[in-house]
Amino acid sequence: MKQLLILLLGLLLSGPAYAHGGEDHGDGAKAGTAAGATSFSVAALSEQFEVLLRYEPLEGGQPADLRLFLSDYATNAPIKGAKLTLTNPEDANLKWAVTEQEPGVYLVEGQFPANKTYSFTANIVAGEQADLLLLEGIKVGEKLPVAATAPAVSTSFFSSWKTILALVGAFALGIGLAALLMRRRRTTAPVSTSSPAVYENHA
Repeated sequence: MKQLLILLLGLLLSGPAYAHGGEDHGDGAKAGTAAGATSFSVAALSEQFEVLLRYEPLEGGQPADLRLFLSDYATNAPIKGAKLTLTNPEDANLKWAVTEQEPGVYLVEGQFPANKTYSFTANIVAGEQADLLLLEGIKVGEKLPVAATAPAVSTSFFSSWKTILALVGAFALGIGLAALLMRRRRTTAPVSTSSPAVYENHA
């Protein structure tokens, strides 16, 4: 019976380890980069310039602030003092103000009238260089994806406790069966009787 109790106790203690066997302890950020993003971005490049437009979620009919990063295509150095003119192919009446905040970083201010996808045509003049680039896919009204990790943690927690409870029940059942078995052995054990030897006197 002692060996049976040791075996059941070992299974009980090892329960939490088996319950966590299906969890992924790797770096969740490798597969969930887009879900953790705080802004949208679109980019365009030519033989002279690289342009990156970054913005937080936008709403139609609300003031819009965007950041435009301008750099040299060959050296990747930020370009300061550039003259930028932005227009929208979808609506030629939209007006945008561009202000340089720091070398290569420009603040774009204006307003999109509706929740839909827009584009910017960027006319860039920097010193003796000039070019025209198209920035496509500016999605007004779109929300950032949110990674839902709480349900996975909750499910893992409850599944672990279910496993532990099942092992506790098996442990208690094993103790009961072992006690019943020992009781049966005691009741069915053979009873030895001894009788005095009888010697006959043939004298």
